[in-house]
Amino acid sequence: MRGNRVSFCQFALLFIFAISALVPQPASAASVTLSFSSHHPGEDVQSKLLAEWMKEVEKRTGGKVQFEFFPAESKISGPQTYNGVVHGFVDIGFSVMQYTRGRFPLLDFIDLPLGYPSGKVNTAIINEVFDKFKPAEFDKVKVLYLMAPGPFYLHTVGEPIRKVADWKGKKFHYLGIADEIVKAMGATPVSLPMLKLYKSLQDGVVQGGLWDYSASVDWKFAEVIDNDIICDTITHSTGLFVIMNKERWDSLDPDVQRVMESLAPIWAAKHGQAWDDASARGLAYSKKLGRNIITIDPAEAKRWREQVQPVIDAYVNNTESKGLPGTEVIKFVEKCLTDAKAGKFKSQYMN
Repeated sequence: MRGNRVSFCQFALLFIFAISALVPQPASAASVTLSFSSHHPGEDVQSKLLAEWMKEVEKRTGGKVQFEFFPAESKISGPQTYNGVVHGFVDIGFSVMQYTRGRFPLLDFIDLPLGYPSGKVNTAIINEVFDKFKPAEFDKVKVLYLMAPGPFYLHTVGEPIRKVADWKGKKFHYLGIADEIVKAMGATPVSLPMLKLYKSLQDGVVQGGLWDYSASVDWKFAEVIDNDIICDTITHSTGLFVIMNKERWDSLDPDVQRVMESLAPIWAAKHGQAWDDASARGLAYSKKLGRNIITIDPAEAKRWREQVQPVIDAYVNNTESKGLPGTEVIKFVEKCLTDAKAGKFKSQYMN
């Protein structure tokens, strides 16, 4: 009888364990896995920095957060990244703001020909503007951090461009709202996918384009152009975001949120420096191929800036008509650029 009672107890315990295994248990905070989509190839330096950020988050959270990385648009396309994050198709996304042109009107300032000098400064400025003005255009997501590449210069095939008049009759590739810059300078803007631009330059479909120096080497565009036109008074950039689904963000442990937020300025600075390193490689590659580096003289550069002023005015009118502080943003950015030129610009988003 004693043996039977023991066996019955053992059976009862096994039954209880079996039943409890079938009952759904609360998810453990240590088992959170976040999907992360990048429109850049995995071997690209920007994607590598994103991978390093993920490892650092995993390390600092003690493994509470893990990531599943999808580079090279393997999960979702660049133009669909913002909507994909908003609707939870991916948890985190990295892409270009101008892929959804018109969605971020206040932050379009980064695409204006204001004379942006470097990836480091441009990245710091776009984050500082976001922090200061808190644009509602990003209210549907959690912004982890923003970035911007180095200055976009004009690169041409055949004839060099030295004066405003030289733009007339030319067709130039552009990105985002830079078509307004091309038109203001008297040329015809042509939008092309980056994958088709190389051959279009070869075949004379366009006579050049606006891009930062990193594209000269990463996309090999320096192989099919003749001139790099340096005019620092009208350089523009473009904005990129690292954003997270808002509901997913809100579900994270507050300690995890603090880790991610503490890393934002550190990683923004890393990306800014990476853009400058890539631009330096692009310039070196262009020189190696014997391309003409043409610097516009100060008097003519001033005329170029006057020529594109309507583009800046249009931004102010557009934002102000929407009740957005476009005028204040321009004043703030111009002050940052003046300070940067004098070596006085300070930001937590710069090393």
